[in-house]
Amino acid sequence: MTELRESYDVVVIGGGAAGLSGALTLARARRSVLVVDAGAPRNAPADGVHGLLAREGIRPAELLERGRAEVRGYGGQVISGEVAAAARGDDGFAVAFADGRSVRARRLLVTSGLVDELPDVPGLRDRWGRDVLHCPYCHGWEVRDRAIGVLATGPLSVHQALLFRQWSEDVTFFTHTQPPPDAEQAEQLAARGIRVVGGEVASLEIVEDRLTGVRLGDGRLIHRDAVAVAPRMTARAGFLAALGLRPAAHPAGVGEHIPADPTGRTEAPGVWAAGNVTDPAAQVGAAAAAGTMAAAAINADLVAEETRQAVAAHREPFSGSSEARISELVTGDRRHGI
Repeated sequence: MTELRESYDVVVIGGGAAGLSGALTLARARRSVLVVDAGAPRNAPADGVHGLLAREGIRPAELLERGRAEVRGYGGQVISGEVAAAARGDDGFAVAFADGRSVRARRLLVTSGLVDELPDVPGLRDRWGRDVLHCPYCHGWEVRDRAIGVLATGPLSVHQALLFRQWSEDVTFFTHTQPPPDAEQAEQLAARGIRVVGGEVASLEIVEDRLTGVRLGDGRLIHRDAVAVAPRMTARAGFLAALGLRPAAHPAGVGEHIPADPTGRTEAPGVWAAGNVTDPAAQVGAAAAAGTMAAAAINADLVAEETRQAVAAHREPFSGSSEARISELVTGDRRHGI
């Protein structure tokens, strides 16, 4: 078991692209950083990461393995574990792990991601990330010119069908349990040659580990090579309740998220969020960029705090607070080998 320090400048909760990019930036800024990785990345079922410049098609596990090595190379710590709770303390935050351990942190970077909630259709979850897809920019090329079905889950599903039509001329829209498209939507689908099939979907047809069709409740089987579905996205953020941070409905109607400003700052002082936990639609590149931006904002916030303390010590060089600050600075310099 990895030996932990009592306190860190920043604890990063989540070890995906956003968390590791943020941790890398902070470690390079000579901050003490701990990344806590629950080991349940959203894109684990996918064969590769797409749309990521210079890393097109890289396996998700390999990308994270490289990221962890880079963070450790600059002195950051990465551990496997789950955060049970985070609470505010006198000197920052107390972060408690599910295994009973705990550490203190001056700042928190939350990059815990989200959970995709899929309709209760047999076969859908098992094929998720393979031939059951959600994002045309992530997976459209891989199913180009094939028979694609779009399973309606809400008002954005028609838009999803129109997007996938860019990659294939053979797209079928299954209304499932949703209302049929309105007049304007029906005209759009018809104009683009997208067939609309009513009736509830009973299951997916799988033959030799391959999706072959969509089975309707009335017994009809519609041949499809891939199915697109828009999941409901729920932020992994229960551990933030004690800080007053709870998931809120996302403005786009895709589920829940932790609201944050463009730098990742949340409503809770000292807490930043980046990646899918705050931006459900962010792909890997965008999540990584957001983690870097949040890390820079956190470092700037720490610098401002340390500068205020240094100015106070400079003005009253023999006060108790200045002595404590000098001791803290000396300890920090030794920790970083200065």
